[in-house]
Amino acid sequence: MSDLRPPRRARTAEEYIDWVKQARFEARELRACFEYELDDDAELVARRFPFVPELEQAVEALYQAMAEGRYQFATGELPFMAIVRRHGASIPFADLLERINETHMHGLDVEEP
Repeated sequence: MSDLRPPRRARTAEEYIDWVKQARFEARELRACFEYELDDDAELVARRFPFVPELEQAVEALYQAMAEGRYQFATGELPFMAIVRRHGASIPFADLLERINETHMHGLDVEEP
């Protein structure tokens, strides 16, 4: 029986970049959903769900580091993981963030020849 769960680490740089882009999209969508639920009140979202702007900023910082060529693997746990641990039940894409962090910490999951 095959394991249907997604891999814990990206297998290629392209896959890893795609995961980060997806997390960036998901973080923006999460904020937009909360704003919609709260009548487009960004300040109320920030007060009631303070982790949302933090999460969005942390994912954006990772994306920007990659886009600007400043990204480095294995520099410690990614900053958004503290948010995931505290608020994971409210983050529908927490598993994606965990996989990104796992890849960051341990590198790509490449098969040995």
